Amino acid sequence: MKDSLRQQFDRLAFRLSELDSLLADGSLAADMKRYRALTKEQAEAAELVGQYRQYLQREADLTEARSLLQDPEMAEMAREEITAAEADITRLHESLQLALLPRDPDDERPAFLEIRAGTGGDESALFAGDLARMYLRYAERQGWRSEILSASESDLGGYKELVVRIEGERVYGRLKFESGGHRVQRVPATESQGRIHTSACTVAVMPEPDEAEEVTLNPAELRIDTFRASGAGGQHVNKTDSAIRITHLPTGLVAECQDDRSQHRNKAKAMAVLAARLRDKDKNERAAKEAATRKGLIGSGDRSDRIRTYNFPQGRLTDHRINLTLYKLGAIMDGDLDDVAAGLQAAQAAEQLALLEEGRA
Repeated sequence: MKDSLRQQFDRLAFRLSELDSLLADGSLAADMKRYRALTKEQAEAAELVGQYRQYLQREADLTEARSLLQDPEMAEMAREEITAAEADITRLHESLQLALLPRDPDDERPAFLEIRAGTGGDESALFAGDLARMYLRYAERQGWRSEILSASESDLGGYKELVVRIEGERVYGRLKFESGGHRVQRVPATESQGRIHTSACTVAVMPEPDEAEEVTLNPAELRIDTFRASGAGGQHVNKTDSAIRITHLPTGLVAECQDDRSQHRNKAKAMAVLAARLRDKDKNERAAKEAATRKGLIGSGDRSDRIRTYNFPQGRLTDHRINLTLYKLGAIMDGDLDDVAAGLQAAQAAEQLALLEEGRA
């Protein structure tokens, strides 16, 4: 292990002792927000410091085992211990390196998932519906809660546009790599001659802003329109202008919500979506500037980037960013995205490690 890494873990061990002293002070319980934050920091630090101490112990064990190689009676046992210690040291070193990678503070946040039909007409809208089902089933598998905020359905089924809010553990961290262009190759239900067509949809995943960090919206820069909700809902939707559409005039960004009978609640939800879009726009602009000097794993994040192809005749999914190909398309479309998500997260971790090593070199 490099000295720079050892120094980081030595500092973390010192910080852990500070946290232990702070949390031993009973008066801290009066400030529950700070208490919870320090408790979380302490738990994370304790786990890492524990692993680091295991690493140091195995290094000491390795040194001792090597010193026993000269003793004929102990040599065989020493070689076994050397093999075991070296394996443990390698495993712990990799784990400790990964633990020091920079974390996106948004990873723990709920997310807004947007799906829009692109090229391909009705088939693109049908594919948007298939993607929506895939993500909603994935959310179910993860134990997340999902809520459709707005939906524009196509005539043949599927969606021209869909916005869903998803809440649960590490929602944004698991879904953020889904932003981009999704291409489908298959024989559409409307194709009478059995020809394979290519269509596309765009997906955008945005973290829901924290209330303390939420974008401040100037009422003078907003145009708020009310309209009647469309789709299922019985007689109510034909009588009440409860749906809300909010336009941010400086940028032209639009958000709408029509899923609730309350105009007030629809307005609050649409404002939250608009704030997330504005924050996402600012984040993408900053990322684009950084990408000008180095293109990252997930590209520029531009929604026109083609990130993935779903080939139905071959039962194949290919993620073009990491050259991942899986022949289990049926399971994936049914919400089994674990292998895809794990591959993307591993690739990002590998790139971050490479950047970390460059910085230390």
